[in-house]
Amino acid sequence: MAAAHTPGGNTWAGGALGSGVQAEASLTVDPQPRFALSPYLYMQFMEPLGVTDSSVEAAWSHRGKCWREDVIAATRRLGPTLIRWGGCLCSYYRWKEGIGPRQQRKPMLNMCWGGVETNQIGTHEFVDFCRQVGAEPFYCVNFESDGRKNWMQDPTGAVRTAGPEEAAAWVDYCNNSHNAERRRNGAAEPFGLRLWQIGNETSYDANGFDVETAARRTVTFAEAMRGADPTIELIGWGDSGWARRMIEVAGEHLQYLAFHHHFDSGLKDSPLHGIAYRKDPDLTWQHLMNAHRSLDERLRQLREEIKGAKIGLAMTEGHFALPGRNRCEVLSTWATGVAYARLHNVQSRHGDILKIATLADFCGTRWQVNAVMIPVPGGQSFLMPVARIMGLFRHHTGEQATKVARCPDALDVTASRTKDRVYLHVVNTERKKAVDVTLGVEGQRIASGKVFTLAADPEFEVFEHRPDVLEPVEAALPATGRWNFPAASVSAVELDIDNAQEQAQSMAE
Repeated sequence: MAAAHTPGGNTWAGGALGSGVQAEASLTVDPQPRFALSPYLYMQFMEPLGVTDSSVEAAWSHRGKCWREDVIAATRRLGPTLIRWGGCLCSYYRWKEGIGPRQQRKPMLNMCWGGVETNQIGTHEFVDFCRQVGAEPFYCVNFESDGRKNWMQDPTGAVRTAGPEEAAAWVDYCNNSHNAERRRNGAAEPFGLRLWQIGNETSYDANGFDVETAARRTVTFAEAMRGADPTIELIGWGDSGWARRMIEVAGEHLQYLAFHHHFDSGLKDSPLHGIAYRKDPDLTWQHLMNAHRSLDERLRQLREEIKGAKIGLAMTEGHFALPGRNRCEVLSTWATGVAYARLHNVQSRHGDILKIATLADFCGTRWQVNAVMIPVPGGQSFLMPVARIMGLFRHHTGEQATKVARCPDALDVTASRTKDRVYLHVVNTERKKAVDVTLGVEGQRIASGKVFTLAADPEFEVFEHRPDVLEPVEAALPATGRWNFPAASVSAVELDIDNAQEQAQSMAE
């Protein structure tokens, strides 16, 4: 059978898919690998948030002295590749209070988020959680309270700041196979934690460290921590215009620079606050579909700041930041899930420099920015829309980024590849219209294909565990290579290619 060629050079030959029919539009991939995509673009972070949003304490069963099974199950479906311990908490967290016999652990005041933390969940418990869900754990160390005097001691006068020696001791506790204290506490084998972060939101407080002090102290911390384990990789703080100076002073000690990104729609008169989003779905959709632009602009700016440096970027916190009750109910809508999918595509496009990233606050009982919501005092934990798209993309993605050569304007698409399988992350940005395309890979015969689709009414809101809602629907790609992407849908596509032509060309060269 003769091959049927599309104008873009895609080949739909016989075999599994047969000869193709050209649709009105085509979605075409250039299969040439461009750069490696980090698996850590699917990270989360776990931070005890006190009375603000019961997160870690809610995920832990104090009666059973273990993690809640429903939280473990939901997190496995989410599939994070990396989980960080702590955010602002790290500026007054003393890690030794969270190890050893639980009945002897000292509670602490949560000075940022309110309330008292029991420290029943510490280093061993966090590592255990990560191991159970298949994620790599990493810690953000107490960086001398990031220079913030208000967090250096609690209201009782207890010292809450910690220096490089304490950070190095934590590395040794986790990674030294002969560490006697860890072994006494029941872990004979080292945890082997590769990633560690120095400083969290250090540039956000004018009363904390300035960039010169932070950079010099980063060097001191890095040297001490690597003295405990020379093989670890370190993340320094590089937000608020600090990146270039941090590289100049401490760059040789760091593998990544961290920043955070919290955003609205970027348009005037946002309806995303409170419950205003319910009044005009079209306007809400317009604002949500624009939100990805702010992340793209931010990454372009950071790209210039680190230009020429051999260092990666780490967005260790990122999400919508909207005023309103519970961080705004609009984040429960499927429309926001579609918006988050566009944001994830932005991350992938910048994957040559962005190596660690998240789009959610992981777990909790109240904030809508969470990926996993935990009903209390009981019930089944469930995934928010942001978690649905992160889980979908996480389980259907390639190792190398490739280029989308042709695509209708209504679709937001990124492509990747692992060996002879090409992956597409497809977002239909049309609220009410489906988009019909022919799928193809330039110069390659597609042997078979599958499409995994998440679709719902954009106004649908996720407020409880409903196992039959927002589950990916799997379907085989027809022999024509033609596919209809539903309105307001997010899809992951897998295309298995016959690379005989590619191999022949390589041999000829």
